[in-house]
Amino acid sequence: MNPIIRSTGVANPGSAIYIGNSFFYYNNSVHSHVTSLLAAADPLYKWRSTLVAISGSGADWHDVESYFRPDAIGRYSFDADNNIVFDRIERLFDLALLMDGSQGPVHPGLKPIFRDFMARHAATARKHGAAPVFVMSWAYADRPDMIDEIAEAYTRLGNDNGVYVVPTGLAFAAALRARPDITLHAPDKRHPSLAGTYLMANAIYAGLFGKSPVELPYTADLDPSLARFLREVAWETTMAYHRSR
Repeated sequence: MNPIIRSTGVANPGSAIYIGNSFFYYNNSVHSHVTSLLAAADPLYKWRSTLVAISGSGADWHDVESYFRPDAIGRYSFDADNNIVFDRIERLFDLALLMDGSQGPVHPGLKPIFRDFMARHAATARKHGAAPVFVMSWAYADRPDMIDEIAEAYTRLGNDNGVYVVPTGLAFAAALRARPDITLHAPDKRHPSLAGTYLMANAIYAGLFGKSPVELPYTADLDPSLARFLREVAWETTMAYHRSR
């Protein structure tokens, strides 16, 4: 394997694009929760993010090159009074967060597509000045055994392509081992519950900014003790994953 990436390589990033599927957009989208965690940490921190998600998609459904075309995504935003602000952006995104579904890394017919297109998308992001980040998916609620293959696939993919990996799937597994009473999945056993999205957001925050979310006050309206537990798991899993690799 190529050298292991232990950080995104971008200090104090100011913008990100999330490229994935419904795992990202459930529960008002993980990117909105990451933004809330950032605001809780530092209300003055300047951060811009956007989500491009296709329901039911794999990595091969996305035309990532088109997401970086001029005067398209990110061309304007809205201020606190809902006025349109046309933004002058020197670099469209500092980071590009990429996530496939949980079947992509494990299904025999999808594994080659997962490896090929995630690598392609990482290269495309780099070409446009954005550091790629792979966000590891999780095992289905009724298929906890999936996580070993998912984690191995994302880890190898990250190592081979020099891309930082957020170990979300391992955080799900660790949380459920410690607290099997909590619900991290929606009733369909695949998508995240609000607690699952919150756990993912905290893992992303920890990974992108290299800071502990444990003491942050943002809870996404979850029970405070549960929210703190999830923040602890996100931080501990992120630190353990990157220390051990």
